[in-house]
Amino acid sequence: MRSGGFRKRKHDNFPHGQRREEKENVNPSSALMTSFKSFQLELDTRHDKYERLVKLSRDITIESKRTIFLLHRFTSAPNGEEILNESEVKLDAVRRKIKQVAQELIGEDMYQFHRAISPGLQEYVEAVSFQYFIRTRSLISVEEINKQLIFTAEDREETTNMTSNSHDKQPHTWSLKVTPVDYLLGVADLTGELMRLCISSVGNGDIDTPFELSQFLRQIYDGFTFIGNTGPYEVSKKLYTLKQSLAKVENACYTLKVRGSEIPKHMLADVFSTKTELIDQEEGLS
Repeated sequence: MRSGGFRKRKHDNFPHGQRREEKENVNPSSALMTSFKSFQLELDTRHDKYERLVKLSRDITIESKRTIFLLHRFTSAPNGEEILNESEVKLDAVRRKIKQVAQELIGEDMYQFHRAISPGLQEYVEAVSFQYFIRTRSLISVEEINKQLIFTAEDREETTNMTSNSHDKQPHTWSLKVTPVDYLLGVADLTGELMRLCISSVGNGDIDTPFELSQFLRQIYDGFTFIGNTGPYEVSKKLYTLKQSLAKVENACYTLKVRGSEIPKHMLADVFSTKTELIDQEEGLS
């Protein structure tokens, strides 16, 4: 038995000239070659579509994050309604990107391309649910989100990166549905933004919002515990982060309830931030 080196392949026993002669003898118009060329064209088309969807998903993620950053200014802005109106304009721009995704998926099985668009949809759910909570102090449903993702043909001229064939086959209306898993993952990420909203509210002297957030996060956490380990792996993995956010908000409520009267309002945020860092260190050691 030889040690090291590569094993000699079977076709290496044939002279190089003979292999070249066999390639030259292949009939390019044969049924077999025609089939393989058809497969090649189909795979290349699908790969190009996948890459376009990845790029659109990245754009959706970026614009959704910018909307979330804008909404965090709500607690400190003199006119919060202007922030909400501006965020609605940004979300409309995000929905136009989602419309392009829906047009790319006309006639396709969405789940074959789900991995490409899932990160963007999760970030959009996080942004739109954050805005909805600020407006209504409640959680937006997946049905309400999907209602906003039904598009009409009047915006057709805004479509980009579409082939002429798919453009001709466009229906008058089309939609893209957020899957239950994407919705749950987006809501799980929302809890982190609500925790940051609690910190900024305490810093602005608002002692009511943290208690509202605590009850709201507790309800979300209880809902996720019903799913537990029976749901998708990504959802159960988010449960730990959700529990951390809930613990930090409840710690803020405890600080406000027990020591709120003895600590000046402008120092509450500093005390809360210090306690939050201690919690993080303890969880890191455990």
